[in-house]
Order: sequence, then C-alpha cells, then structure tokens
Amino acid sequence: MWNIPNLLTMLRIVLIPVFVVVFYIEAHWAPYVAAAIFGAAAFTDWLDGYLARLWEQTSPLGAFLDPVADKLMVAVALVLLVQYDPRTLLALPAIVIIGREITVSALREWMAEIGARAKVAVSMTGKIKTTAQMISIVLLILHDTVFGPWVYGLGVVLLYVAAVLTLWSMMLYLRAAWPSLSGQVDVEGRD
Repeated sequence: MWNIPNLLTMLRIVLIPVFVVVFYIEAHWAPYVAAAIFGAAAFTDWLDGYLARLWEQTSPLGAFLDPVADKLMVAVALVLLVQYDPRTLLALPAIVIIGREITVSALREWMAEIGARAKVAVSMTGKIKTTAQMISIVLLILHDTVFGPWVYGLGVVLLYVAAVLTLWSMMLYLRAAWPSLSGQVDVEGRD
C-alpha cells in the first residue's frame, strides 16, 4: 500500500490545498509557483501510473485514488480559473470537462458493479484529452505573467480542444456501455 506510486498519488491530493492557497496569493511570483505546483501534480499523474506498471506495484488503493486525485486537481483548478476570469469563454469548457468526469466516473462505477468495467477502460482519446487539459490549465494559470497574452490565448484554445476530446471520449465510453445501459445485455453480461 505504501509504495512510491501510491505515495505520488497521495502527494497529488496533498498538493490541492497548497495549490489553492498559492493561487490566491497576490504576489508577482504566485502564478509561476501555482503553475509549477499544478504542473508537478500533472507530472505525478503520469509518473505514478508508469512506475506502478514498471515495478508491478499496482494496488486496489492506487486504482481507487489515482482517478480521484486527477479529477479533484482538475476540478479545483478549473473552478479557480473560472472564478478568476468569470466569462462564458472559460465557463463552458469547464462545465463540459467537469460534467464529463462525473458522468464517466458514474458510468465506470455502474459498469464495475455489473462486472463489465473493462468495457469502459481508459482510452487513448482520454489520455490525449488529459494531456491537452493539463497543459491548458498550466497556461491559463500563467494568465498575468511576463509570457504575455498569447499564453492565455493558447491555454483557452487547448482547453477547448480538451473539451471537444472530453465529449468525444465520453461518447466512446457511452457507446461501449450502451448494450448494458439499454438492456440489450443483461447485468450478467449475457445476450
């Protein structure tokens, strides 16, 4: 249970309140530090999964905590960014991304209950979406920095790319689960 991949996942959860505090500090260095904290958390998302597979240290705790940590970090960051810049421009993709995470999490839980969890496993589209999402959030955090307004514009574009991929991957998950959801396959997985 206390292996390095699980500790990295727990670190990501611990970094959430630190990220929030730093995000609200009114100092010229705060956006850089907040972006670094979020970037480090995003990196540990990749690293903990990689190490768990490499070292064969997968665990039920890690399988549970990893997606929780990811969703919490992204949801918190998106809420803070929308609060900082409360325009439809950011609110729409944030709602799509957070709504999708709730929907897909519920779908995975339900599919696991009926023994069909593998039908809604993480896809490559989901991984690309996560990458675009993480990069966009880092760029959006750097809103008022020396890098200039193009960083924020690129962050917005990548957030919309992530939102489109979010909807696409959700449709793939729903399509894979549709036979079970529609009653075409009973809960035992038989036709």
